Amino acid sequence: MKKFFPVYVRVPVIFFIVFGLMEYFIDSGDRAAFIKYPMVSVFLFVFLFILIAIEITLSAVNRVMYQLMSPEEKAQSDYENSLSLKESTWYKDLMHKLTKTQPIENEGALLMDHDYDGIKELDNNLPPWWVYLFYACIIFGVIYVARYDVFGADDQEMELKKEMAQAKIDVDEYLKTAPDLMDEKTVVLLTDKENLDAGKEIFITNCAACHRADGGGQIGPNLTDDRWILGGGIKNLFHTITNGGRDGKGMISWKGTLKPKEIQKVASYILSLQGSDPKDPKEAEGEVWVDENAPHPDIANGKPADSTEVKK
Repeated sequence: MKKFFPVYVRVPVIFFIVFGLMEYFIDSGDRAAFIKYPMVSVFLFVFLFILIAIEITLSAVNRVMYQLMSPEEKAQSDYENSLSLKESTWYKDLMHKLTKTQPIENEGALLMDHDYDGIKELDNNLPPWWVYLFYACIIFGVIYVARYDVFGADDQEMELKKEMAQAKIDVDEYLKTAPDLMDEKTVVLLTDKENLDAGKEIFITNCAACHRADGGGQIGPNLTDDRWILGGGIKNLFHTITNGGRDGKGMISWKGTLKPKEIQKVASYILSLQGSDPKDPKEAEGEVWVDENAPHPDIANGKPADSTEVKK
């Protein structure tokens, strides 16, 4: 593969494959993962550093191995290399500037006086690419500390808290207009004829067997009087229809059969039956239910109300 894909092709391709995989698997919303999560940038930086170091090490090893070859092996290697893609001049110049390597013939001038059982040490300078990366790490560290510790930028924990708070706001806003996600806290009473007619049809189909078509009550209680076993009003009625009545003797839960919007319509229709006085209604059950959130009649008419009466 090295013959067909030079190092200046391999390194960027491998790096961007890893970069693309991280962007794909890390959920960072509408921002790039390496921007939103600083540790991703650190990982990519270290990965690129290691990738370049491996390529430079392999290149150095190949040069040493070449010098150790016999003349015949060198000729064979040169012939094979001549058949492969040639590295461009600009790349060779770039690699020389980044490594400042010395030809193996000049190693004698780099030998130090140390001698450990015949093992000698070369006085090589640090490669420029290593020095540049070291300075880049220092600059990155200074910027990182200044941003998060000095200027107080949001860290990952704070960003998560803000995003969770915003997500809750977005969900609440969506629930206000999403019929199929309606619950007893967000349901509102419907009064228009179209929805009430739809609620009546649902009532006749599903509820009339127990409550009679006119709501007067049969197996189930009378729905036309002012008494309620589990509370009246659109919210209580929506909850009762959705989750069912009393355990063991109440009606079943309809949330698996009716959608929230359909439950809203049938609950609104049932409340429209209040005071309709059907023929031979079932005896009233439960207690009189009064909406505690409803305004006092005198206040609703714009008249001052006695404080004692309002408290009642």
